[in-house]
Amino acid sequence: MTAKPLSPESLAAQALGWIDETSRAVVPPVHLSTTYLRDPDNQYRSGRIYSRADSPNYDQPEALLAQLEGGAAALVFSSGMSAASACFLAFSPGDHVIASKVMYWSLRNWLMTFATRWGLDVQFVDTDRLDDVRAALRPGRTRLIWIETPANPLWTISDIAALAELAHGAGARLGVDSTCATPVLTRPIELGADVVMHAATKYLNGHSDVIAGALVTARDDEYWQRIRQTRAQLGTVLGALESYLLLRGMRTLFPRVRAATANAQWLAERLSGHPQVEAVLYPGLPDFPGHAIAARQMQGGFGGMMSIRVKGSASAGLNGEQAAIGLAANTQLWKRATSLGGVESLIEHRASVEGEGTPAPADLLRLSVGIEAREDLLVDLEQALAAAHRRNAP
Repeated sequence: MTAKPLSPESLAAQALGWIDETSRAVVPPVHLSTTYLRDPDNQYRSGRIYSRADSPNYDQPEALLAQLEGGAAALVFSSGMSAASACFLAFSPGDHVIASKVMYWSLRNWLMTFATRWGLDVQFVDTDRLDDVRAALRPGRTRLIWIETPANPLWTISDIAALAELAHGAGARLGVDSTCATPVLTRPIELGADVVMHAATKYLNGHSDVIAGALVTARDDEYWQRIRQTRAQLGTVLGALESYLLLRGMRTLFPRVRAATANAQWLAERLSGHPQVEAVLYPGLPDFPGHAIAARQMQGGFGGMMSIRVKGSASAGLNGEQAAIGLAANTQLWKRATSLGGVESLIEHRASVEGEGTPAPADLLRLSVGIEAREDLLVDLEQALAAAHRRNAP
């Protein structure tokens, strides 16, 4: 009788159940060696030569992530940016790539500057509009469609399955930044994606103490080998301690993401219609554009990320931007800090961070909802809203 396969929750909690064969430890050791012994006949039967290419510290987190995403292989990187950029650097100057207009701002800037100067033909498109993507495709020249869904900081939803069909029909690949969905809620490879990226600093680690990135591929093909070579040649590798901390964080991925998701849904519903909130941007709200697609490709919730647009106050002499910044200044439990996906709740005025060209309205605050008591989070936002609108009031 075949044993029932373990659930993803069990695989993550036990980190695949691997045991260190030397010590029988249930927690993996941290390997600090940079180099490995050659066999007497000059071969490397261990498969390891130098840690910049293959460190034993990578084995377990990569294997776990590949299983969680349903992929053929995974690679960890020194940051989310190094992981994402490797997907583009594996192509050649002159190749055409399509990318979402709304996406992680640092990657967008890299595509507009370095990648363009290097020679990639980068075209930004509203990837939530299939007709726009279809019109942008250049069969035989387009190599990649790159999407982020939900897309930071507006949480725009792109249809992974439909875009995979469009990409493959034109001879291109589909890459998905699934940082905010995580494999808890979305498995893009099952929907047709070719490569999945995670800024592992965020939810995969989940404790705001590691900078890391990761890629998972649907196939171990020639494109994947070019990505692997890019990591080794550029040296964008994860450190030994960071690999350990990433794996430790992934063991609690499911309960953390589910708790944050439940909190975000609850907060979004209660902030909708608030007299001092212009709009709540959250895919879990039925009137959010893309809600139906999100409900189809996100299983178990809509994630822990949301944004609010704050109303100005004529009596207090504030426009929406001033009120939003004032709200963030008056929070106590919510921390004013960049990043997302940690156990603590963060709040940030994105337009100030992103600067010229940002898609974020000036009155928008990005909220990374943590796992604190939801009532405490709501009370803090409500008192901060009230404090912000009292400023300069007669």
